[in-house]
Amino acid sequence: MSMMRAAFVVPEAAGGRLEIRDTEIPAPGAGQILVRVKAAGLNRGEVLYRRAARKGAPYIGGVEFAGEVAALGPGAAAFALGDRVMGHGAATQADYVVVEERALMSVPASLSWQEAAAFPNVFITAHDALATAGGLRPGDNVLVNAAASGIGVAAIQIARVLGANAIVATSRSAAKLAAVAPLGVTCAVGAEGLAEAVRTATGGKGIDLAIDIVGGPTLAETVAVLAMGGRLVNIGRMGGRLGELDMDRLSFFGLRIIGVSFRARSRSQTLDGIAACARDLLPHLASGAIRVPIARSFALADIAAAHDIVELDGHVGKIVITL
Repeated sequence: MSMMRAAFVVPEAAGGRLEIRDTEIPAPGAGQILVRVKAAGLNRGEVLYRRAARKGAPYIGGVEFAGEVAALGPGAAAFALGDRVMGHGAATQADYVVVEERALMSVPASLSWQEAAAFPNVFITAHDALATAGGLRPGDNVLVNAAASGIGVAAIQIARVLGANAIVATSRSAAKLAAVAPLGVTCAVGAEGLAEAVRTATGGKGIDLAIDIVGGPTLAETVAVLAMGGRLVNIGRMGGRLGELDMDRLSFFGLRIIGVSFRARSRSQTLDGIAACARDLLPHLASGAIRVPIARSFALADIAAAHDIVELDGHVGKIVITL
């Protein structure tokens, strides 16, 4: 029996505990590929799920990874042994992971393992919000709330390469705004002054597409800066679930509020989202037009320290686990 290391979340009464364990290397089934993981991303959602894990069986954490193709299941033919790949799946914070071949994307030669591992989750999510749910069109004015978050950093760059006009970025932290400014934002806004900043950046038109990760506390001011026919796509609710909505403005301006969640989709729909992201973004990633900022990298044995950093919420860029 061949064994591998994996980072398990062990549910306990006070919340999940992280533990490195040896476990059996999984075997790929039909249409699946076994990948030798070189690096895996760590996202805020995983930290929240770990903290909430109070009962149930231990599980291997992680939703994204990069590595080399180690074995092919029956019928899998899209990649060859040794290919550099990155992808989205489950139980990825381990030496090996099995995923559907449709969940994989080729890693451009210019990317490090850490950069490749940090790409899938936030860029698939942000691309889905902007291009699929939000219907981004060239020339649209885009607002990205919580712009220094992983999804925010991705959304700014995706909006730019897909032809957005003005890109307005918000954050409560001046240091974080300074960090995202080089990514291509037109205007970076702190806790106050959004309406005036949008008027200036868009020539008075307003925002065509807002990507919101904060939720309730920013709902009213975000709706207030939307242009005629504007769309607000909500991805996350880091600030809370409930907010105030001016329904007159919603109606008179013909606005749309769109909620998205991959947890509410079938696996087939998620795989379609991965394919769309790869189609639209891999050329820009390979050319360097899109970058994947890395805040810090941790060894698998130090994954608990990596969770602590994510909880502090002081970083810009992704936290990555190397194997």
